[in-house]
Amino acid sequence: MRPQLLIWISIILIALGLWVYWKVDTESNTIDYIQYSIINKYPHSTNSYIQGLFFDGDILYESTGSPSYLTQTESVLGILDLATGKIDTKVKLDRDIYFGEGSTILKDKIYQLTYKNQKGFVYDVKTFEQIQTFEFESREGWGLTNDGEKLIMSDGTDKITYLDPNNFTATRQLSVKYQNKPQYNLNELEYVSGYIYANIYQTNKIIKINPVNGEIIRILDLNQLVNQLMKDKPNIAELNGIAYRASTETFFITGKLWPYIYELKLQN
Repeated sequence: MRPQLLIWISIILIALGLWVYWKVDTESNTIDYIQYSIINKYPHSTNSYIQGLFFDGDILYESTGSPSYLTQTESVLGILDLATGKIDTKVKLDRDIYFGEGSTILKDKIYQLTYKNQKGFVYDVKTFEQIQTFEFESREGWGLTNDGEKLIMSDGTDKITYLDPNNFTATRQLSVKYQNKPQYNLNELEYVSGYIYANIYQTNKIIKINPVNGEIIRILDLNQLVNQLMKDKPNIAELNGIAYRASTETFFITGKLWPYIYELKLQN
């Protein structure tokens, strides 16, 4: 065999090896997208500037904010009627002082964040009587959920903070990232089967986070659903609202000023 031919064969084999290495490495770093099907659609108030959505058993709760330029909105917390889309208001905040944010139920108490006051409220789950207020160190309050023991909150950065529900001290802070790059704008949260789901503000994506290391492991891309909705309802705002109903193993998602709540069955 000619030396020139041997050289060319060697070059081709090296190039092929590099391509295979690149292909494997690229594929190993490709994030897995979650497939879903829409199994139901429910009415939702177009005056609801939603900030929090969660189930307690089969009871669906919603908390809302009230931007000053949207005079029809209110900062309320209550039980959502899936048949009508109306909130049975249990708590109403003074919109001149507070902008309501995320909420969750942990051990017979409802916890609610506010946006820029660095303050939260605690209510009795049966009577909705305010029993406590608390302060937090994050500059802003965004999303709120829990893992059965600790409150878990977002603040619009790449950080998720665990709070002790007894004294509201931060016990842990998780930096959320993908391939060592921080993921900012973490908003509404939901804790499901050992994982944290987070809506990325001003996108149509919900991420699934490993709470051990903060790595994003899967993405629920809802661009198609939102874009289709916007064709008919151009005045809607951002996707925001994630609730998981354990009895049906389905997710309920909606957004600010959206006319619908969608029930999704996630695949895989």
